[in-house]
Amino acid sequence: MPPRAAPPRGQPPAPGRGRGGGRGGRGGGAPRGGGGPPQRGGGFPRGGAPPSQTSGLPAAHIKTVGVTRPDYGSAGKRIGIVVNAFPVVNNAEETIYHYDVVLRRILPEAIQPDNLPSKFNMKLIDRLQDMFPEIFNPRAVFDTKKNMYAVQRQLPLGPTDSREFDVPNPDAAGDGGDGKRPPKMYKVKLTLVNQINTSVLQRFVEQRQSLDENVLTALQALNVVIRMEPNHKYPFNVRSFFTPQGKRDVGAGLELWRGYFQSIRPTIGRLIVNVDISTGMMYKSGTLIDLCLDFLGRGNNPDLLSPTKGFPDRERIRLQKFIGGLKIQIDTGKGKRFRSVRGLSREGAERITFTNNGTQTNVAKYFREILNQTVGKGAMFPLEFCSVPPGQISRRQVPPDVTKKVVEFATMRPVDRFRSIQEGVRLLAYGQSDYVRQFGLTIDTSQPITLNARVLNPPKLQYGQGSKERVIGPRNGSWNMADKKFYLPMTIKNWVIIIYERRFRDDQAQKLVKDFIDACGTVGMIVEDRAPIIKWEQGQGNISNQIKAAGGDCAKKRGAGPNLVVVVLPEGGDDIYKAVKHFGDITMGVATQCLKSQKLGRANMQYWANVLLKVNVKLGGINLIPDHASVSALTDPNTPTIVMGADVMHPPPGSTEIPSYAALVASVDSNVAKYIARTDVQGRRVERIENLDKMCEFALKKCIEYRKGRENTTAPLKRLIFYRDRRWNRVSSDGVSEGQFQDVLDNELPKIREACKRLNILPKITLIVVGKRHHIRLKTQSDGDADRSGNAPAGTVIDQGIGHPTLFDFYLQSHGGLLGTSRSSHYSVLHDDNGFNSDTMQQLSFALCHLYARSTRSVSIPAPVYYADIVCSRAKFHYDPSLNINLSESMTQSSRAESTDPYVAQFRPLNPNQVGNMYFM
Repeated sequence: MPPRAAPPRGQPPAPGRGRGGGRGGRGGGAPRGGGGPPQRGGGFPRGGAPPSQTSGLPAAHIKTVGVTRPDYGSAGKRIGIVVNAFPVVNNAEETIYHYDVVLRRILPEAIQPDNLPSKFNMKLIDRLQDMFPEIFNPRAVFDTKKNMYAVQRQLPLGPTDSREFDVPNPDAAGDGGDGKRPPKMYKVKLTLVNQINTSVLQRFVEQRQSLDENVLTALQALNVVIRMEPNHKYPFNVRSFFTPQGKRDVGAGLELWRGYFQSIRPTIGRLIVNVDISTGMMYKSGTLIDLCLDFLGRGNNPDLLSPTKGFPDRERIRLQKFIGGLKIQIDTGKGKRFRSVRGLSREGAERITFTNNGTQTNVAKYFREILNQTVGKGAMFPLEFCSVPPGQISRRQVPPDVTKKVVEFATMRPVDRFRSIQEGVRLLAYGQSDYVRQFGLTIDTSQPITLNARVLNPPKLQYGQGSKERVIGPRNGSWNMADKKFYLPMTIKNWVIIIYERRFRDDQAQKLVKDFIDACGTVGMIVEDRAPIIKWEQGQGNISNQIKAAGGDCAKKRGAGPNLVVVVLPEGGDDIYKAVKHFGDITMGVATQCLKSQKLGRANMQYWANVLLKVNVKLGGINLIPDHASVSALTDPNTPTIVMGADVMHPPPGSTEIPSYAALVASVDSNVAKYIARTDVQGRRVERIENLDKMCEFALKKCIEYRKGRENTTAPLKRLIFYRDRRWNRVSSDGVSEGQFQDVLDNELPKIREACKRLNILPKITLIVVGKRHHIRLKTQSDGDADRSGNAPAGTVIDQGIGHPTLFDFYLQSHGGLLGTSRSSHYSVLHDDNGFNSDTMQQLSFALCHLYARSTRSVSIPAPVYYADIVCSRAKFHYDPSLNINLSESMTQSSRAESTDPYVAQFRPLNPNQVGNMYFM
């Protein structure tokens, strides 16, 4: 979300929204408020605890967007946790003066404010403050877009509290940098729009005031304050700044820089500044020719960029897209100029002609004779004279071949991450910042804060009959499937194998069949067809016709078509995979399982067990269920419950054609273990789910049908627990996302209710937003409390110290660590008719993290949310692969169109045969 422009947005949310009026009966677990806040044990961790953190709840008159915090959790083992945050003290009550800023070029060219780069905007405001020290004393802070904040005194802008200034281009003494022409001029208009006393923040964190526009503005102002110093020294984006120390070349014209994220956030009883490690993807500095060659992977031969020597136009367009907008330095021998790349010519410098003082010449000759410089023959103007200054952030989508390197660079064990954060805090130099001091802030960066956390007990999980041990208890988020049978194993009646790897031999294929059948027997699945049809095919052919032919052969041989198609993929077989999934999910409605040929060479029983976790649920089976005694809030037969997960996926940056896709996933069985999915296409970058009422109605019908037909019950649903994935990461840097929460309550909750109403059912609805796109990280205070990866153990929950001052929220790290620092998920309860207390809400969310069907490890978010994310990512399979529709790449400038209609028209629904199965696994 872009920075909030003045005048301030609307009024505080209406009273009572989402606060659970008429909550009805209590949920499972202890009565609300019964446990109370945990008591201190052995002294409170360093950094102190505000009194309200352990004893206070919001006053009755306090309003919040969502459910007001009902109590604090008490279940679980206590441990000490270090959090990557530092306490902030507001030393004095200051009045903050908030100004709206409008920046524009003076004619002949009119440029809107949003079209000016942030770095340039900041330089322009610096130049303004240098020119008028009598007005800006002390200096104001600026968010690089639309908002300026002054403290200690109101800026003397005249009787209307508004003034327009003429400011010269801060980047050049003259228009071209040679001093011969006057600089370009810009208009800067400042208008006072609000005055806020910072005491509102203290009242808010002490739970004595509701969140309102003044609180939001004060938070935004303080976040601008702490970013001013590093933003003047280092490359930056909205929330992070980056340093070249330890940078890494990753090819493709890119390098990675280590960055530091910082954000002041309100918590219970105090403000904190959250500091974390981030990664910046930068254009590689040096000559522009070297950058282009590196991007194209063409070595060190500049001739390869020459149009006269066969440089393909499609490569030129791809390169042009990569460097478009890049700031370059041009050295002609008569001074250095800075320009932004707008395009690459089709012809080389020898062939581009123009008239210079009445004489016809070409670019190469002009540079050679007039500027006494030599241009290489056939080179594209002006590559030879251009260099790329360091520290330019690439805002394009991470290339697939670079993604692995980015992940490796960003992966740090908790101890290393927190050490690096401490180093970053020294770069932030809060104590030396005039901006921080003049706003009356003190930030204690000696050590990060420590808090009391709890480790929840995992749910018991139940496997099928024939298991050596039917009910098991996970340990640190994992368990073993040895000697276990699926809870509901399926039968493979007929199946075919299609092999697209030509080097995959017949003996390997026979071993595949044997190992697959043996593995099925181990987990309780039955394979009736012991000699499936095996066919080798060319990946360049028509995949759909090839699979149909194999199915036809099966029907002739067995009397019926296959209910499973197994496909062996070659390395780099992404196009084949896409075609297979479109055929299985959309065209024919048959379960498909793709296997990578390179993995089959070393496949063991563990490999096949993992494959069958997917196959069984694709065929309609259930791998495991939660033990009823562990999660009564989910499986109590007296309160039939449906659990839903929803997500929206947006197109990549720069795309103007591709729409957004929404997914809804819902449980249909009484054990909340079997799910169905619905995908829908909607307006580009629309975050709310537009057709949620229809999607929910569909899911509710399927749930009712399944329970009547398979479980022989017609008991009406009494609970609906709805998890909404949160992708609006751009607005949460100050820890407040009430605008988006309100949108969910205003637009999505009514649609859920409407779907229930249409079917004459009245379940009590609980709506939780869950997100991982935050920067809170955890490390155990004692090494003995950490898991083997050095992370906090699975089940670690915090609802005090870093939570919202008034909203019912908590952080839950539900999975065991593997590599790097694990990321907890943040849960915000927006609506709760069921009246769940903190322990119940945390425990049922933790339990759902253990029900991800294709894993024997708990996952980082509840399974239905994870499923919804997967379903969104599979939107591309709803398009005929022969149409060559690409949902991962933004369009080139020449092919852009503002309409998403072609994508809507070509979107194909799920085949009815797959509606009842977890095909997306």
